[in-house]
Amino acid sequence: QVQLVESGGGLVQAGGSLRLSCAASGLPFSSYRMGWFRQAPGKEREFVAGIGGSGGNTYYADSVKGRFTISRDNAKNTVYLQMNNLKPEDTAVYYCAADLYGPRWVPNAMNYWGKGTLVTVSS
Repeated sequence: QVQLVESGGGLVQAGGSLRLSCAASGLPFSSYRMGWFRQAPGKEREFVAGIGGSGGNTYYADSVKGRFTISRDNAKNTVYLQMNNLKPEDTAVYYCAADLYGPRWVPNAMNYWGKGTLVTVSS
């Protein structure tokens, strides 16, 4: 079955960096667009960044543009999220998601989800 496993979360001070990874199995990885979403306590899950199957197209929420970079390694079935200049408002559980068809980057459009990894940014 399809599995998405996130890693790399943790506690970091404001201004610091983290790199999240999501290892996928059970699906033709390069055929799927991959996204990162996040959910803060008491808030709805929101889109953070997305990448097309070939890696050529990337998409970002306005709140993370210029600070976060999404990438993928199709040989390793892994998608990454490099997060720089982190802010306390970036604190959330970060989820990896996969979708075959697109085009919208919204939670209910994604086919598969990981269980999430917690990112905490202290001020």
